[in-house]
Amino acid sequence: MTGAVVGVPDPSPRLAVRRLTLADFRCYARLRLEADPRPVVLTGPNGAGKTNLLEALSFLAPGRGMRRASLADLARQGSGALTWGVAAVLDGPAGRVEIGTGREQGAERRAIRVDGQPAKAQMLAGLVSALWLTPAMDRLFIEGAGGRRRFLDRLVLGQDEGHASRSGAYEHAMRERSRLLRGGNADGRWLSALEETMARHGAAMARARVGAVARLDQACRQGVGVFPTAHLALVGEVEEWLSQRPDSDAAATEAEDRLRAALARARARDAAAGAAVMGPHRTDLSVRHGGKNLPAGQCSTGEQKAVLVSIVLAQARVRTEIGGQAPLLLLDEVVAHLDETRRRALFDELAGLNAQSWMTGTDESLFDGFGDRAQFFRVADANVHPQA
Repeated sequence: MTGAVVGVPDPSPRLAVRRLTLADFRCYARLRLEADPRPVVLTGPNGAGKTNLLEALSFLAPGRGMRRASLADLARQGSGALTWGVAAVLDGPAGRVEIGTGREQGAERRAIRVDGQPAKAQMLAGLVSALWLTPAMDRLFIEGAGGRRRFLDRLVLGQDEGHASRSGAYEHAMRERSRLLRGGNADGRWLSALEETMARHGAAMARARVGAVARLDQACRQGVGVFPTAHLALVGEVEEWLSQRPDSDAAATEAEDRLRAALARARARDAAAGAAVMGPHRTDLSVRHGGKNLPAGQCSTGEQKAVLVSIVLAQARVRTEIGGQAPLLLLDEVVAHLDETRRRALFDELAGLNAQSWMTGTDESLFDGFGDRAQFFRVADANVHPQA
């Protein structure tokens, strides 16, 4: 069903999804939901389709979406549909924009359109920044580095639109190099060319990470109300080379040279391992609870959730300072482990952001602290109903 548009002045001074339309996406055959710029609260039982709405919104930004699902898995189950679509009308400081994305028949990559015209994923980075927290991220600090690295790069992308293209170029060259090394008869000149590409883009990736984490760490140390301060650091060789002089072009060039030489020396080792064993693709993000001076992974579940929320809110402040616009925040079941004091503090922060936030939960009473500063929708059996 369609939600009610509350009378709020246009255009919005904040980034806000005003209309979301789905076709054969996850559990939704068809959906058209309209909203105003306030935070959006989606409540309903488990399995009703709340998280699917957040996932749809995550595809308005570059990347593989909130769940990193394959394109085929996003089509409505049991319908025989092979295609799906997500479209949105967004308002913001730059005016109104329409974004459409989805899978077309026989396509291996999702199609993207901006204001009706075909567009590349990189264009989305200049229009929409999105950041999400999901229950699966509750174990972010105690599981492998891969999840933290993806979280890190989403934070970096929110501060540097070019980060995704650099990362993509680096990873493509790395895969080609690994394939040649596994073959056993690689042309040295071709390997050198791939290592040159890896070094150039890898050093740029590391430099962007160092700058972004420095800004974010400073924002986190300032604290966000009752949320704990978080201390952030990078664990990676290339980032370490740059950490003392992050703004120096000479240091970036030196890091590029060192990485190129290290890759050339490691060919035999990487051939045996079947992959490059050093480089920015192995970087980790270290997070400590500032008040307790403990690694976040050693804190309680509630404390870890509070640290994550603190990082996300700090990122929203940094993003606003850099570009004047906070990211869309997609917060799936985020209040479940927060006490009432922290819930109310979170609602205060979200209501004050210059970008819309979307939240889900099974218990509507947990969101009472929002009052009329948010708009509420009930989700049941892939239907969405506005609540007064």
